[in-house]
Amino acid sequence: MSAMTIIESKSLTIAQAMSAYLRMVERARSKPTMLSYKNALHIFSAMLKSKSLEPESAPILQLNEDHFAKFVEYLNDYATATEQLYLQAVKGFYLYLDSERLTDVNQSRLIVLIRQRARRPGKRSPQYRLNEIDTMLDKARDVQNLIAATVKDNDETNAKLRAYRDRALLFTLAETGFRVHEACNLRRGDIDWNEGRAIIIGKGNKQAVVRFTSYTLQVLKEYLSQRAELDGKSGKQLSSLPLFARHDKGAGKKVKPMTTTTGRNIVKERVEQFLGKDLVGQITPHTFRHYFVTSTLRATGNLAIAQRLARHENIQVTDRYTQLTDDELDKAYYEVFEKDSKWKQK
Repeated sequence: MSAMTIIESKSLTIAQAMSAYLRMVERARSKPTMLSYKNALHIFSAMLKSKSLEPESAPILQLNEDHFAKFVEYLNDYATATEQLYLQAVKGFYLYLDSERLTDVNQSRLIVLIRQRARRPGKRSPQYRLNEIDTMLDKARDVQNLIAATVKDNDETNAKLRAYRDRALLFTLAETGFRVHEACNLRRGDIDWNEGRAIIIGKGNKQAVVRFTSYTLQVLKEYLSQRAELDGKSGKQLSSLPLFARHDKGAGKKVKPMTTTTGRNIVKERVEQFLGKDLVGQITPHTFRHYFVTSTLRATGNLAIAQRLARHENIQVTDRYTQLTDDELDKAYYEVFEKDSKWKQK
């Protein structure tokens, strides 16, 4: 049942309605969100005052969608992201007024006003660290590089197993497009070694085919070869064992599946080893997925193929990876306009 009818709201001021709305937001949202909404309504109040509507004394029934339209224009001098946040907060205030029957609100008009008049945040070009991933993979090809960095904190057997596993994981992430949790959930039996592919249940509980390069299959086989004795003593069918296993004191001689946290930590450790501490946190397992999608796009130029291989539901997600470097743009421009220009002076 509504807290107040439209008839009862005649004596309610705009400021009082705002306070009631913010109390509701405070109960349902985080503190940072509450502070952002509070600031948005403060700006909205300032705009109303500039239009000769005093929130402290004006009844809530005087507020309408025209004031929201003026607020959209009022925010033109603010950053686009700030504008979006403040409009969301004030739109929420209008919806609150409607739901509590404090005044009549045309919700469809609010939506149209935002679509037609509000600015859209510009797209930022994400940094995919392609060169850095190439550097990591190049150094990881020599497994001795990984063993040398691992042996100081582990016995020689575990250090070797971890080195072969980490190399296999890095190439799997880079050349298959697996999300880190998907890679960690793989079983040996999931891979068709002859066809070079795996059938998995991926994001959205959907079945998908993931392909492997011959080199990734090679480093996976080399890792499993190093693990053969451990797997053989497990007493379990090889196909049921995890593809990537733990190799720490907690696992002992058991073949336990690697967690997603371990997968992230492997990338973190190898980033620090090969690229330095400055890039720790900037390159994550998901960066390898970016690398996979961008590499596919650059090789094929086909957005639909990249979408299918990356298993993106929406092609707009794949489209975010279509950034080009300045060198590539310079080369393309030269090929199109300069190389064989018919306007060249003879």
